[in-house]
Amino acid sequence: MRSGGLVAVAVISMVAGCGPRNAAASASGCRFDTQCKGKRVCISGACVDPAPVAAVPKPPPPPPPKPKGLPGAPAFAMFQGNAQHTGVLPGPAPKEAPKKIWEVSAGGPISGSPVAGPDGTIYFGSHDRKLYAVSPAGEIKWEVTTGDRVWSTPAVATDGTVYSGSDDDHLYAVDGATGQVKWTFRIGHCEPPMAFGPIGVKCDADGGPTIGPDGTVYVGGDGVYAIWPNGVLKWKFATPDHVRTAPAVAADGTVYVGSYADALYAINPDGTKKWAIRTTNDIDSAPTIGSDGTIYFGCDDGKVYAVSPDGTILWKVVTGDDVRSSPAITADGTVYVGSYDNYLYAIAPGGQIKWRFAAIERIHSSPGIAENGIVLFGSQDQHVYALDPDGVLLWTLSVADDIDTTPLLAEDGTLYVAGDAGKLLAFK
Repeated sequence: MRSGGLVAVAVISMVAGCGPRNAAASASGCRFDTQCKGKRVCISGACVDPAPVAAVPKPPPPPPPKPKGLPGAPAFAMFQGNAQHTGVLPGPAPKEAPKKIWEVSAGGPISGSPVAGPDGTIYFGSHDRKLYAVSPAGEIKWEVTTGDRVWSTPAVATDGTVYSGSDDDHLYAVDGATGQVKWTFRIGHCEPPMAFGPIGVKCDADGGPTIGPDGTVYVGGDGVYAIWPNGVLKWKFATPDHVRTAPAVAADGTVYVGSYADALYAINPDGTKKWAIRTTNDIDSAPTIGSDGTIYFGCDDGKVYAVSPDGTILWKVVTGDDVRSSPAITADGTVYVGSYDNYLYAIAPGGQIKWRFAAIERIHSSPGIAENGIVLFGSQDQHVYALDPDGVLLWTLSVADDIDTTPLLAEDGTLYVAGDAGKLLAFK
């Protein structure tokens, strides 16, 4: 019994010497965080407030991506006068036949219309593979040699940059003052780049160029290309077949273009398809956009089309042959367009033929409308015609060969004509 008492005393002694680990901390210190109240922690035997956690600095945001292209100078001159291809000419046309004052010869036919830059310099391309700059006095300022024939009408920006396509599958940007090539852009990847036939010509850069309001350059080839003024691709819209004519750009940025795929395309400003309408033959006529947004174009099916901005065909006018002339449109909505049936047509906004004028041969030339309302156009009968708005003949000019281009009328009234004879003629 004595030994049992000693055991009991030992157990009581052990219990009294060891308190529970979770007991509240004494005023003199602590051993564990659990002995501290609230969020306090045990550090060096004392319960203290935890040190504030230093905020981890956020990494700086990445720099914004550098733009692939930058806006450039707006247009000064291009095919049919502006991005809508309305056919406006900057000066008044003479009411009587003017006299030739000089001529400049190129080494091949001139199929693209001549245009004038901000300082009056005239630019044009030729089948001799060259782009020319000619002063208003008739002196050649410079020549740029490309890799193949030049069919396109040059486009000139307000900063003097001249854009032109070539059958070498490239778009050229040239300094208008010096003739230095600023850059080239290859259209498509047709191999070989210079060849004949449907496959060989698919990438030819003869469909434009057209300059948009922000300086973007639009050109046709194996589709439609939108190119920044520094030569960087903005987007490409592919088409099943060649785009030979100049794209037209509406006020809302929609791009309209015809194709050898027998279709007119409407392309959103971001390069996506808006809509397409089918025709029954190739489209060799560049579209024209009226003030109300209506799109007009001709087709090798012998018809002139009017299409609403939503892609609805409003009317068709049937001519006697292919319509490869691009329409010109006046302020009152009258549409002028030539046909291979030898007639120039004046069409009312509703699609009624107001009158037609007979030339001797086919009319490929797109008409131009002078400041005083006189309509100028060329024909393959080797003549330039001037008509009043009622279709009455005012005068003609006899030249050496077919005139498939639009006559250029400068602000001072000088008339420039180019054609298959490979000559630029100046009349005053």
